[in-house]
Amino acid sequence: MPDKKGSASKIKMHSVDELFGIGGEGGSHAREHIKDIEITELSPFKDHPFRVLDDEKMKETVESIHGYGVLNPIIVRPKQPHGYEIIAGHRRKRACEILGFDKIPCIIRELSDEEATIIMVDSNIQRDELLYSEKAFAYRMKLEAIKKQGKRRDLTSCQIDTKLKGKTSAESIAEEMGESRKQIYRYIRLTYLIKPLLNMVDDKRIPFNAGGELSYLQPGEQEMLLKAIETYSVFPNLAQSAKMRKLSSEGRLDETGMELVLTGTKPQQASIKLHRKKLNDYFPENYSSEQIEEVIYELLRQWSAGHGAEPQN
Repeated sequence: MPDKKGSASKIKMHSVDELFGIGGEGGSHAREHIKDIEITELSPFKDHPFRVLDDEKMKETVESIHGYGVLNPIIVRPKQPHGYEIIAGHRRKRACEILGFDKIPCIIRELSDEEATIIMVDSNIQRDELLYSEKAFAYRMKLEAIKKQGKRRDLTSCQIDTKLKGKTSAESIAEEMGESRKQIYRYIRLTYLIKPLLNMVDDKRIPFNAGGELSYLQPGEQEMLLKAIETYSVFPNLAQSAKMRKLSSEGRLDETGMELVLTGTKPQQASIKLHRKKLNDYFPENYSSEQIEEVIYELLRQWSAGHGAEPQN
């Protein structure tokens, strides 16, 4: 097995350092060092939005580390009261667990919450086959971190400050990701969906843009929609989702309206059947159906008047 610590100590994280202004003149190399850390001391990033699956990609990572060691050490920061929080390298840490490693080479870096969030997102966002929900929560976390950096100037590096000059936070993220600002916000809207509906967007049973429209429904309305989907086995398209959003904004979205939007038909009214054999116990045999019906209606009118209820035409 190659000397993992030796190879890791030669790694220079130029791309990350250059992106976040870490290193060089005025950088923060003084705040970091490389060390082999016990895997049991490592904790995942809080609210880490990306999946760590034992899939084919993980198998490839395991095989690579088994053959060459951890060539690219993971980035961590000290965690209070003890241990370390993983910033970048959750998959590598999992691969080392599968291989039975006790330790893994880590770059220990002193980072603010905002700096840590931005590095965590940027080190994962370019991965293949990300779910809509993974991108959605990642963009939201990064946007909030950049906005906080803007308010706390002491935490904003020179390069990030320059990058944001004259741009909104969303515009900066959009430029980096090759997306439009509106598309970034469309992703972030998905984070306001309840989990079962968000799963349906990830599974592409609900279209991406339809999910954005549904995210404007109140949580209770979303729960009602989930029940309607399960009842009628119909998934809303974009036009239906936009209609429900409009009804919700007007305070007119109820179960009946939701069913009408989803199925295109009004709920069927409950029908009542009166059996002639049973009615014959109360009416002469020579009474026609029309005569029986008239007597019944007359009795209902009397009952309604006696109970203070008005007949509805």
